[in-house]
Order: sequence, then structure tokens, then C-alpha cells
Amino acid sequence: MAELPFAGVELGGTKCVCTLGRSPDEILRQETVATTVPDETLGTIEALLREWSRDGIASLGINSFGPVDLGPDSPTWGFITNTTKPEWSGTDVARRLASAAGTKVAFDTDVNGAARAEMRWGAGRGFDDFAYITVGTGIGVGLVVNGKPTRGFAHSELGHIRPVRLAGDDWPGACSFHGACAEGLASGPAIKARLGSRAIASIAPDDPVWETVAYALAQLCHSIVCAACPMRIAIGGGVMERQPHLLARVQEMLIESLNSYVALPRADYVVAPELGAQAGPMGSIALAMDALAA
Repeated sequence: MAELPFAGVELGGTKCVCTLGRSPDEILRQETVATTVPDETLGTIEALLREWSRDGIASLGINSFGPVDLGPDSPTWGFITNTTKPEWSGTDVARRLASAAGTKVAFDTDVNGAARAEMRWGAGRGFDDFAYITVGTGIGVGLVVNGKPTRGFAHSELGHIRPVRLAGDDWPGACSFHGACAEGLASGPAIKARLGSRAIASIAPDDPVWETVAYALAQLCHSIVCAACPMRIAIGGGVMERQPHLLARVQEMLIESLNSYVALPRADYVVAPELGAQAGPMGSIALAMDALAA
């Protein structure tokens, strides 16, 4: 008899991807649910999980947009906290969905989940120290050190570091909290705010905006390298998928910024995620596997 499959929910700001499977090569079901208001969105996901649980689920993994409460002893563990997404602040996600699935649950950020998936099946295979950056509506960083996502009084928010600016660039940035932080300089909305309403895919690779975007991302990578020395950094998300030339530019600028003080451990250090758009959805399955092993 085949082992029970895992269930996973990647809770995103615009859509949620619910997955039933065992690996990227063995996805049994995958459903997309629009992220609207909590009761509507979570109600639809609960119905899916109840349906899947009739035939048995080994465990459930949830990787969510945030900020989220990851404190294991906190009364609001598994909640989305003070998010900018309307009506979602203070929403109990983990306990509610675990009750519908009727099984153990693991809960983490969307980017930490994606990092775990890449470490299990993709660009981070064989490493205990790895970083996954997503560049899209925002900039998030999943950082795994000694085999575990970084923890403290909250999860890290490296997308909001204030990078060294490219010489001559004095644009104030688009982040409503920090102005010219990495997210405020290099996310999709930041690029559109700087250039107008042009679609990111239509902006030519030689447009000057990419110099500023690549530089901001290289400075983010510089901070990650100096703080945690991951064995590799994978950068995905919608902006990178539409402008793949950025990867090589970011690595080149990173090497220039480090200025021989730190030698990167491999030539292919800044790479695309091998799982592509499935990094996030499979992150929830990787977390489910961690829940079962705990």
C-alpha cells in the first residue's frame, strides 16, 4: 500500500495554491484559490482539505504571506499578524486549516517554505545553508542556517534592509515603511512606480532601470553573504522570471561589492530556483514532510 500523501497550502497575497502529493514529480492534486477575505478563502481551502482527508493525509504544511507569528509558545502561533492586506490581520490560519485536515501541521513563511523545497528537490540540494529570494510584489528572503530557518523574536525581513545606493540614484523608493529599502527599489511595484505603468516583461534588458534593480539586489545578497554565508542564493519571483538577464548581473555586482574580502564558494552562486513557479507550492509539501518527521 502506498504511503499517504502530504497536503500543502501556499497562502499568497493574490492566490493560494493547495497541493496534494509527495514530490514535484508526484503531484496528485493542485488547486488554486483566490485570496479574497479570510472566511471566503479559508473556507474554500477547508473544503478541499476535508475532501482530501477522506482518503488520508500524512500531514499538512502551510507557507504563508506575512508577517506571521512563528513563536511556538505564543497564543497567536500560526496567525497572520499586522499585514497590509485588508482584513487579514489577526487571522488564525494554521489551527483552522489543521482542524480541517485532521492532522499534524507545520507553519512558516512563504519564502522559508520555498527555500525548504529548493533544498529538498532543487538548487539547494546538499546544502545546510541556503538562501531563497523572491522578487515580485514584494521582496522576501528565506534564509536557512545549519539546516534550520533563522528564528528570533520574529522571522527575518531581509527584503527591507536599506542597501547602499547606486551612485547618482536618488529616487526616494516605493516602500511605504522604509522608502528606498531593497523592496522599495527592486520589487515589481517599485519598478512600476519609477517607470509608470509599463509591463515589466516589456521593459528592454538594456533599460537603465535594470542597473538600479540589479545593484539593489546585489547589495541585498552582500548583506546575506556577510551575515550567514549561505552556500548558494537562488532568486526567483515574477520580476526575475520576466527579466532573467538580471541573475548574471546580480552575481557580477555582488562579486564587485565583496571586493575579494569574501570568496564565493562556487561559480554558479546566484542562480534561478530549479523548481521555478513550483518552489512555493512545493514548499508547503516540504513543510508537511518536516511536520511528520518532528
